[in-house]
Order: sequence, then structure tokens, then C-alpha cells
Amino acid sequence: MNRRLLLPAIISIFAMSCGNGNGEYDASGTFEADEVIVSAETAGRILEFTAEEGVKLSKDQLAARIDTLSLALQAKQVDASMSALEQRTSDEGPLVRTLRQQMQVQNTQIASFEREQQRIKKLVDADAATGKQLDDITTQLNVAKEQLELTKRQLEQETANLNLRNRSVMSEKEPMQVRKEQIMDQLDRSLVKNPVAGTVLTKYAEAGEVTGPGKALYKIANLDTMILRAYITGDQLPMVKLGQQVSVLVDRDEDNYNTLSGRVAWISDKAEFTPKTIQTKDERANLVYAVKIRVKNDGSIKIGMYGEVRLK
Repeated sequence: MNRRLLLPAIISIFAMSCGNGNGEYDASGTFEADEVIVSAETAGRILEFTAEEGVKLSKDQLAARIDTLSLALQAKQVDASMSALEQRTSDEGPLVRTLRQQMQVQNTQIASFEREQQRIKKLVDADAATGKQLDDITTQLNVAKEQLELTKRQLEQETANLNLRNRSVMSEKEPMQVRKEQIMDQLDRSLVKNPVAGTVLTKYAEAGEVTGPGKALYKIANLDTMILRAYITGDQLPMVKLGQQVSVLVDRDEDNYNTLSGRVAWISDKAEFTPKTIQTKDERANLVYAVKIRVKNDGSIKIGMYGEVRLK
């Protein structure tokens, strides 16, 4: 049998038998708290460490700051690389600009030919010009339009090629952006923010030391609400339910108790001490079940203190 489980069970049963004899209490146990061990998430030297033992910290309060110079330099390098990519791209290349200018000239020429064509038509109608003059200007107009269409196709092709080159260059930017986000996340994790409001119980590191991912920095617990881990017998089990209000007795002096209100927050579904052979109802009373009772701390309760429970 596990000696670690047997000892508190025997103590608890003995205390319960004494309590039941004089009507003072039904179960006994020790106080504990929900403890959280806060660890570093990045590697580096601890530049600042404000978590001191016995000091209360609020949720999300800065508890430690780890050196981020290396990460900051990496972020700067990524920014420079992305800036270089921007410089390798352009909205328009030299050939595109030339083709656009050429199209402007051709449009001007076509407009001039069209005006001249209309003028000659009027002269032909008035027998002031020959049909050959009209044919010549019409031919010049058609040639200019064909040249404009050719220039348009060249511009479209060159624009497509330019966009393809730009997309190829900018495709390198997305991995850089992801890398930048990773670095910024690491920079954020270099600021150790306290996860829960509570009191610092133990420090495992000091400012100036080098830490690493997963290395414990300090332990914290909310001491405003304590947990009394007590043990009840199998006969008492039907009398206890989750959320039940109970009275918790804490030693004030040798002969007196402080009485506090508690609430049953957890009931074990397994017996922690069970005789090998259970034949009678009296023997079933030796079954021990752990329960957790949350108690509002008035400042008198400390971790490891003993407490008693009255179920009714």
C-alpha cells in the first residue's frame, strides 16, 4: 500500500473519530492554494525582475524582462530585406513608359489624319480636290491606326511581363513577413507577464542570470482563497455534494477556533485508503475520500495549516 496516501488517511480518520466524539468537527485536513509556476519562454539574460517573495502581483503585470537585443537585430535585418524587395519592383519599366508616350503621339497623329480626311472629303464634294488626295490621307490614317494597335499589344505584353516579374520578387516577401511575425512574437514573450493575480511564494531566479525556455522563474498563488484538502469516510460521502456550504474551523489559540465559511469544490471519486476485505458496514466506514473546500482567507490561513470541517 502507498505509504504516502496511507499516512494522511490514518491521521484524518483518527481526527474524525475524535471530532465526531465531541461534536466539534467531521473531517480534518491541511490548507493549500492553487499554485502557478511561471517559466521563461525565451532565452537570454534577465534584465529586470520585479517578482519578489511575499509581494502581490496583479494579472498581466510585468514580472520580468529578458534581453531582446538579438531578436531586435533580427527584426531589423528582416525589415531591411523587405525594403530591398520593394526597391526591386516598379510600377512601370522604361519600355512601358516609352510605349505609353508612343501611343500618345500616335493618337495625336490619328486625330490629325481624321481631321484632314474630313476636310478633303468636303473638298472632293465641292470638286476642289481629287479622289487620289482622299485615298492618300485615308491610307495614312489606316496605317497610323495599325501602328497604334501594334503599340497597344506591345504595351499589354510588356505590362504582363512586368507584373510577372514583380509577383516573382514579391513572392519572397511573404516568408519574410512570417519570419517578422515570429520574431515579434518572441519579443513579446521576452516580457514575462504575470498570469494570475496573487502573492509570490518562491523565486527561482535573479536579475542578471541567464534563463531559457521552460526554466522556472517564480511561483505564485492567490492566497485570498485557500483550499482545505480534507478526508471524509465512506459513510459521510452521501452527506457531501459539490457547492455545499460548510463550516471550516481554524486554530486561533490552544483552546479556541476561528469559524469560516467554505464551499465544497471537488470530491474524489476514488477511495485513497481501502481495506483489503470489506465485509460489514462498519468496515465500509473506513473508506477515505478526499474533498477540496474553498475558503475565503481572512488573512489568518497559511499554506500547510490544519483545518477542521463541520458538514452541518
